[in-house]
Amino acid sequence: MSTPELTWFKSTYSSASGDDCVEVALTWHKSSYSSGGDGDGDGDGDCVEVATSPHTIHVRDSKNQQGPQLTLSPTAWADLVTRVCGSVR
Repeated sequence: MSTPELTWFKSTYSSASGDDCVEVALTWHKSSYSSGGDGDGDGDGDCVEVATSPHTIHVRDSKNQQGPQLTLSPTAWADLVTRVCGSVR
């Protein structure tokens, strides 16, 4: 059984001194619409990964996992998917 990759980050509600720290984990999933590349950065994959939490949807480029992420509300995510899917047809 494989365990999905978890990405941990400190909650913004934690104090700066390290006291009362809360860490949150995201599980990233590669889009089924990504090309057949493995996302290892060699240019053979257009890979989008998505991680969901109750109040936000996180999107990143799997070739640049430490790079910027797009964070959307569930409503904004649904609107984006609707628009993107409509433009692909």
